[in-house]
Amino acid sequence: MTYRGKPIADSDMHVMEPADLWQRYIDPAFRHAAPVGLSEMHRDMRVRVKSRVLLRGGSVEPMRGEPGRPRGWQTHHEDAYAASAAAGWNSASQVEAMDREGLDKTVLFPSRGLFVLGLDTVEMMGTDGLEPDFAAAIARAYNDWLHDFCAEAPNRMFGAGMVAPHDVAAAVLEARRCVEEYGFKSIFLAPGCINRRPWHHAAYDPLWAECERLDVPIAFHGGGQTYLRPDFSLEVFDQLMMWHTFSQPLGIMATAVSLTSGGVFERFPRLRAALLEGNCSWAPWLFYRLDEHYEWIGWKDAPELKRKPSEYFRSNCFLSVEADEITARQYVDVFGDDNLVFSTDYPHGDSKFPRAVESFFQLPLSDESKFKIAGPNWTRLYGINLGTCV
Repeated sequence: MTYRGKPIADSDMHVMEPADLWQRYIDPAFRHAAPVGLSEMHRDMRVRVKSRVLLRGGSVEPMRGEPGRPRGWQTHHEDAYAASAAAGWNSASQVEAMDREGLDKTVLFPSRGLFVLGLDTVEMMGTDGLEPDFAAAIARAYNDWLHDFCAEAPNRMFGAGMVAPHDVAAAVLEARRCVEEYGFKSIFLAPGCINRRPWHHAAYDPLWAECERLDVPIAFHGGGQTYLRPDFSLEVFDQLMMWHTFSQPLGIMATAVSLTSGGVFERFPRLRAALLEGNCSWAPWLFYRLDEHYEWIGWKDAPELKRKPSEYFRSNCFLSVEADEITARQYVDVFGDDNLVFSTDYPHGDSKFPRAVESFFQLPLSDESKFKIAGPNWTRLYGINLGTCV
């Protein structure tokens, strides 16, 4: 697989987990309470956890769009995703999709798993709390399944391990298991906070220290509406078009502020963070404003910082570029092209599959930048040798 003779890597490709994943893979001690997908994935991405349905949205009806078309899919997806859906989104169909798109290698993120841990540890808003040991079991089951899934093409598909921040000590152990036993190349978290504890809180330092030791990035990736706080979909919006516009970028923007201004990268200078599926074009404005506040009040609020927030961002963070994100050129004008990676977002509703790579190479960036974003930068982020073309 090549594009103009050069290998292409995807920083954020998704799997479609089977509805019974947790019923089959979870520790038997928790099988009675295992999360359950409400239908086959191509019809409904929701999952029931305890008494709550995630994605949250108020309606108990399946998330459908026009008759015969799942909500969120575009018209062309009916044909584009037909073969994968017919195959049950199995691992062989994932490799076939990579071939069709022209991808050499990818790091895989979940779909239902983006929000399956979207309950706090305590009862909030009338919801059942998610016990830390149960949350850890949910993450472990997903990782066991993903390891089996990647075995179809272990030199092309690499896992991003799920860890549950409900129990930091358990998250450290699971991160270690994912990397050392399964060869996963990243750990991921949803941006929403547990117990309203921000990511720069010292309680998470053992997890950041372990990721730094393992030399894998911590990836933050939003999903649907959950019961975590803050709710980056802003709660008041009841339509996907409106709340999804906010939820993905606001989640990783808040995370970027926490990691840079909260001193995480000062304490862990070799820690890499991937901020995924929320575009990159917001970064020039946000870090202009954050640097301005650091110069104004940083002496009091962030005395431990030795650099401006934007400098930690440049040295430790990577953002993903969507296939048609024309405004990425403004990002490159300000920050350059060293910390951008490319994402197809297959097989979600906003993906340009099977022409995501083609679309990306039409962006108003230099060819040098585009090949760097889709290749060497991905290697720097994930520590995977892209090697020769497959």
